[in-house]
Amino acid sequence: MLELARSASQSAHGFKNSIIFLFNTGEEEGLNGAHSFITQHPWSSTVRLAIDLEAMGTGGKSSIFQAGPSPWAIENFALAAKYPSGQIIGQDLFTSGIIKSATDFQVYKEVAGLSGLDFAFADNTAVYHTKNDKIELIKPGSLQHLGENMLAFLLRVASSSDLPKDKTLQGEERSNPDSAVYFDVLGKYMIVYRQSLATMLYVSVIMQSILIWVLSVFMGGYPAVVSLILSCLSIILSWIFSVAFSVAVAFILPWISSSPVPFASNPWMVVGLFVSPAILGSISGQHVAFIFLRKKSSNRNSNKMQVSPRLRDNLARLEAERWLFKSGFIQWLVLLALGTYYKLGSTYLALVWLVPPAFAYGLLEATLSPIRLPKPLKLATLLISLAVPILVSSGSFIQLTGTMIGMLIRFDSNPGVTPEWLGSALIAVAIATFISLSMVYLLAYIHLSGAKKSIVTALCIITALSLALVSSGVLPAFTEDTARAVNVVHVVDTSGQDQVAFISLFSNTPGNLNMEAEQIKEGFRCGRENKIDFVSFEAKYNCVTKKDAEVGWDKHDIPVLRVINDKEREGGRVIAVSMDTGGSSRWTLRIDMDEIEDFTMQVGEEEEEELMIERGEKSSNEEGWHQIQFAGGKKAPTSFVLKLYKEEEVSDDKKKQRPLLKLRTDLNRRTPQVQRVLERLPPFCTMFGKSTSPFTLAFLASLPYTK
Repeated sequence: MLELARSASQSAHGFKNSIIFLFNTGEEEGLNGAHSFITQHPWSSTVRLAIDLEAMGTGGKSSIFQAGPSPWAIENFALAAKYPSGQIIGQDLFTSGIIKSATDFQVYKEVAGLSGLDFAFADNTAVYHTKNDKIELIKPGSLQHLGENMLAFLLRVASSSDLPKDKTLQGEERSNPDSAVYFDVLGKYMIVYRQSLATMLYVSVIMQSILIWVLSVFMGGYPAVVSLILSCLSIILSWIFSVAFSVAVAFILPWISSSPVPFASNPWMVVGLFVSPAILGSISGQHVAFIFLRKKSSNRNSNKMQVSPRLRDNLARLEAERWLFKSGFIQWLVLLALGTYYKLGSTYLALVWLVPPAFAYGLLEATLSPIRLPKPLKLATLLISLAVPILVSSGSFIQLTGTMIGMLIRFDSNPGVTPEWLGSALIAVAIATFISLSMVYLLAYIHLSGAKKSIVTALCIITALSLALVSSGVLPAFTEDTARAVNVVHVVDTSGQDQVAFISLFSNTPGNLNMEAEQIKEGFRCGRENKIDFVSFEAKYNCVTKKDAEVGWDKHDIPVLRVINDKEREGGRVIAVSMDTGGSSRWTLRIDMDEIEDFTMQVGEEEEEELMIERGEKSSNEEGWHQIQFAGGKKAPTSFVLKLYKEEEVSDDKKKQRPLLKLRTDLNRRTPQVQRVLERLPPFCTMFGKSTSPFTLAFLASLPYTK
């Protein structure tokens, strides 16, 4: 950003708009820096466009993964950038909630009502939030790519007289903005068009496709209807077999490997572990449908013409091949219709996988005469069909798979809650989905190629060799560069009747920690019986040791929750609770909203103190907890008062067993015990940290339910 500021300043004499370079902190603590600027800084009212520069890896292209709501920014970026990169599929994933994350761009868009762009590096996401997530490992080419694109874009925007004058969208545009659909082609060109145009285009293609199919089935009569049904069956079977075969491997991995994600440091292994089974399953599913189609066509031909059994069988095979190829049209037509209905930006993928193959088939294969005998599909048909779709979408599929593999390092946000095989199963399902979607046209050629047995044998051998490689342990699941994410925390738990201190070792990477505990040699006991509630999350699988845990921390740092006043009010009670966080200025508090109607929070116990949190509607998660995260500096307050407004009616007895308040305070201090564990930590492990993670010294406290 400093280099961008220096370069942009040299052309500032021609600017019609100012550029603010915002260096903010506190993103991982709850987007605090961005929120503070938008809500408190006087310059925030002058901002018309927001550009957020993110990183969730150490390299690759700086790609747009969120844009809008107004299309002005993405349209101008596409015109200005030298090497534009961005896929709206990432935006669809964020909007859907599949990716549980947020960036500063969320504050700019939702709090300030701004439009803009959100960029991020996404290669090598396995190092995200670990010790390897550092500046030295960022690839110079990635910085150069970001710099050249961003400088050209900033110069264009700053010199533009068309920059929106209003801070937010107005009226009908705000409730239903005409957003942009965008994607790049080989990182050289970016295609951008409005959602309104996309809808008209998609609806036109859908209507024409339906018309062609209706006419085709009408001309073919009952046999065509049966073949159409069997073609749909081929799609269903192909998906079922493809997913089943690849997921079966995911189930096997925890049994034959020391880690349920043995491919974490060697992502190429997914080719043998998941891609091969997915292709094998897809071929198997199509083969079943191919047998039914061939049999149905053979019976029909025997009734229509007097030919030799061999010729009749050959014609049936050719007819079945064509219906398998055309089943791809049905698959992508359905996805195009669904994407259009839900206004998904990534619906363009269905368009490019439907139109070119349909055009190629219509140009080189189709005939209006029902009398002509079927012929083998031409190789040119396949090449023309797949050229554009592969060019446009293959990069997105590969990058998405790579990102998902990297995210497995921090997949288990509540350690021990998810099954060990789940992460690999999700990768397997994603790969099987890509295979089923993209290879439907190609696989239609395999059944008559004469190489089906050889291909199936080769796929089986590749899968078997990959499983043998995993079982042998020749290739480690984790390395020093792609390390397993772990946390070592000295915990002092005062939430029970007796104060307990211990060292906790847990991991966000799927799998047990037996091997790591043995190498550390500090008396760790691992298992699900060591469940720990860290307030912001729950670690149901832990390794725990109490060796020397009663020393190394100060009793003055223990947080205290106590009731200082409990008064009756009309329809309920008001409970005043004093909260002293000890020496910590970073804490997480959860409040049971199933028992509490509302609450307020202020600094200190003086009545005239300003409220930090006022009365009003409060959100809660599915378990009924409202969570507050606080992170301050050296002079941040450590004493607070909560007023809990409690209704007369209470919930069931099961709910009463849990506390009204749960508190965790963090201190960024390494006790001698933690330091000793860290020094003995295997090199393939790395400390993991994000906004919900505790520091190396954590205190737990609670306030029980009171009548």
